[in-house]
Amino acid sequence: MIIPFTDLSSETLDNLIEQFVLQEGTEYGEHDISLSEKVIQVKQQLKVGEAVIVYSELHESVNIVPAAQLRNKP
Repeated sequence: MIIPFTDLSSETLDNLIEQFVLQEGTEYGEHDISLSEKVIQVKQQLKVGEAVIVYSELHESVNIVPAAQLRNKP
């Protein structure tokens, strides 16, 4: 189930994005990107629809995934 990011409070959204970024790591090639910069990038991806927040009832978990990943599922 996709959860619109606008349905979350600002604090909840920030915490979710920070948790996602910390799981993913912050090393991106030649230049390291700070946590705050990566949070801003992920928030922008959510705003433009490049990423979505997905709740899994089966796993009782919430994650951020690329929107293209959902479009390519059979």
